[in-house]
Amino acid sequence: MHESELPTLWPFSYERCLRLPGQVTCLNLGGGGQIYAGSSDGSVRVYDSTSLKVLKAIQGLGDEVASIVCCPKPDQVLDNIFISVGCRIMSFGFPPESPKLIQKQSDALMSNNVGEDDDVLNELSLSDNKDRLAFCCDSGNVGVVDLASKVVSTMKAKHSSICGCVKFIPNRPSELFSAGYDHALYHFDFSQRKLLSVYNIPLSAAASGMSLSPPFVMSTAISSTGIFAAGTADGRLLLGYGGEKCSANARNKRSKKWNGLKTDYIIELKLAEGPIVAVTFVEDSHPLVCTLMGSITRMAIQRDDKGGVKLETEWTIQAKDIEKVNSLVIVPDGTRIILGGLDKKGGGIIEIWNNTTVV
Repeated sequence: MHESELPTLWPFSYERCLRLPGQVTCLNLGGGGQIYAGSSDGSVRVYDSTSLKVLKAIQGLGDEVASIVCCPKPDQVLDNIFISVGCRIMSFGFPPESPKLIQKQSDALMSNNVGEDDDVLNELSLSDNKDRLAFCCDSGNVGVVDLASKVVSTMKAKHSSICGCVKFIPNRPSELFSAGYDHALYHFDFSQRKLLSVYNIPLSAAASGMSLSPPFVMSTAISSTGIFAAGTADGRLLLGYGGEKCSANARNKRSKKWNGLKTDYIIELKLAEGPIVAVTFVEDSHPLVCTLMGSITRMAIQRDDKGGVKLETEWTIQAKDIEKVNSLVIVPDGTRIILGGLDKKGGGIIEIWNNTTVV
């Protein structure tokens, strides 16, 4: 489907919510549309996308599930998954011949401690060709696991505080970027473990004179064309388009490295007073952003004749039952938004909004 044929996602309507014992800490979508939800109580649940019934579960992992990535298997309905749990990366499969509904730690296909002692893992990211897994840690370390050899490579440079976000860069087989609580975005060549570029987020004018939330990076996303978006704890959305792959502009011809962190091509917009905890792209040109308190905003990337870029708000909706948001995913056709977090009583919740109307 071409971008011009995709629906303008408005209006969304509330569909329903699902309740869980522990708060939902991360979400992802399987190749068949299934919803994968990780929780603070060390469990994972897999939901059917239509009935929203639990298909499979993993329990007793011993620590919070911080991140889930899905890896489709051609001979299986359900994807294999990689999860970050405490200091470990674990992998589980759901083969069709297995009647087992609930798995335990002992059923893991892989369980590796990849960081330093007691170094908690945060986000995981799977490379485009699915042969490498990137990870980031509370220590500020960023690393990559070769899934064939299980060799772990840690980058030579590290963030000076918690690193919560890491992403592979599309069409750049050896490059990734990370973001941390040190207000910094790092760009690496992971094959050489080398830091290529850095962008330090400036304090806002208000934060310079008052004790407000600093610009910790809480969430990141990257489009298939190489545009990055980052949400901060002080409610800013950053957009970097210097690494965009676009033949219409000579600046964007294939270069030796991704230029996404080039200062001249980074813009920012103040969207909220509190943290932006989730950001993703719809159609590569529409960042979808969610705050901690459940305000969901769809933005549009607008361009002028001189190559300039700006962000415009298309619409904003407010979550209904969720009290605090930890994660957001949107289905590939853009017609369903799924939020995960906790409710007013502190329990886990998945809240679903849908729109099947093409406007």
